[in-house]
This record gives sequence, C-alpha cells and structure tokens, in this order.
Amino acid sequence: MPQNDTPKGHGPAPRDGERIAKLLARAGVASRREVERMIADGRIALDGNVLETPATILPDLKGVTVDGRPVARAEAARLFRFHKPSGLITAERDPAGRPTIYTALRNALPKGTPRVMPIGRLDLNTEGLLLLTNDGGLKRAMELPASGIPRTYRARAHGDVTQSQLEDLIDGLTIDGIRYGPIDAHLERRTGRNQWIELTLTEGKNREVRRVLEHLGLKVSRLLRTAYGSFLLGDLPRGATEEVRQVDVERFRKQLARETRK
Repeated sequence: MPQNDTPKGHGPAPRDGERIAKLLARAGVASRREVERMIADGRIALDGNVLETPATILPDLKGVTVDGRPVARAEAARLFRFHKPSGLITAERDPAGRPTIYTALRNALPKGTPRVMPIGRLDLNTEGLLLLTNDGGLKRAMELPASGIPRTYRARAHGDVTQSQLEDLIDGLTIDGIRYGPIDAHLERRTGRNQWIELTLTEGKNREVRRVLEHLGLKVSRLLRTAYGSFLLGDLPRGATEEVRQVDVERFRKQLARETRK
C-alpha cells in the first residue's frame, strides 16, 4: 500500500519516496496542480486502484496509470524557447474559450516532442520569451522567487517619466498593499510622449511591470519579455520555438542548484 504523509495515530511517515504529483510532474504528465485535479477526477490509478489523494508517497511510477495508460519513464529534461505572440493565454485551457499557447505550439514544436509546460506566465497581451519544459522539477525551480532568476522586459509606454523616477524603482515599492521588490529600469529612447523602457526584476508577480509603470502615470501599449535568466529571445520569430542544447540545460541546472544552496 502507498504511504501517506501522516498516517492517523502516528508521526510523519518515513520519506522513502516522493509525492505522486511531484513524480508525475517530473515525468511531464502535467503540472502538480493539474495532477491534483486529475486525481480528484479519478483519472490516476496505482496497480488498478484509483488514487484518492495527491499526498500518496511512491518510490517511482511503477504500476501508475493515467486514463488507463501506463506512465512512461521520465525523459531527460528538455527546454524550449518560445516567442509567445500577444493574444494567447498561458494556460492548458481557458474557460472563456480564448486561444492558448498550446494552440500555437501544435505547429511550432517538432514532431515527437513530449508534453511541455510553461515556466512562469506571460499574460494575454504580453509577448516575447516564454520557456517551456517537459520537467516539472526544473519548472518549479525556475519559478521559485528564492531562485532569484532575473527577467528582462521592454515596455512601450505613453506619458512622462524621468530616468530619476525609474532609478528609484531599485529600492522597490508598495502599490495597493502589494510589495514589489527591486526593479532595475532604464529609459531607452523617447519619441514625444512615447518611450521604450527596459526593466529587469526577479519576482515576476502578476502584472508587475504594468502595475509599476501605471503607478508612475504611464500607459503601457506594448510589453515584450526579452530574457529569462541567461536565456534570450534574440531574433526568434514570433510564434516559433527553438530547443535549448542539452549541454546548456544541464549546465544551467547545475548552476541553479548551486545558487539555491547559498
């Protein structure tokens, strides 16, 4: 029988494995949250018995099925750069029926590519670099604020702002009770009351760039993410993907592990 985290009447169960949601996410089946929904829907079983809790601890995925099909052994971590166009939702599905990134990815990814998950999100009207991976562990590590991975954006905004105001963002600020961390911002160029501003931050809270610039009295008309850590958008065409070399993925994972341990 699989072990749960805390059996009734006893202390914590011995950790001789990992939660099934984490194992399935690492195998590229779905994100942890989506796996929890799949378990609630009775879609995941172990040795023919439908699982009832995502707290199930297993040493591996032997005997686990999803929709009646055995789960394949986890592949090596793969990473793709995707130039997300504006107008796409970063989600598996949208209740409102709007197109998602997976609509574009059907034709953008090479044939035979395993299921991939987005690392972080870009909102509907934000375009640019979105990283995709088949490895749930890598996804989580790159999303954690503690990892401190910088994200760089270019924003076209209408209104008046000075470089001095932008430099003050390095101290962070609070808007409507929400605290935003340091932002390194530079005024690139100005044409009349329109300007391009480059911003680098590490938290990536929901709509952070837009909210911060709106707080300064600016109206953002275009927002483009150009970098996520050491991975750059470059000249990747809109709607296209490109796989990161395996050697670069492994080098980045080792570097990330070192930074996390500090």
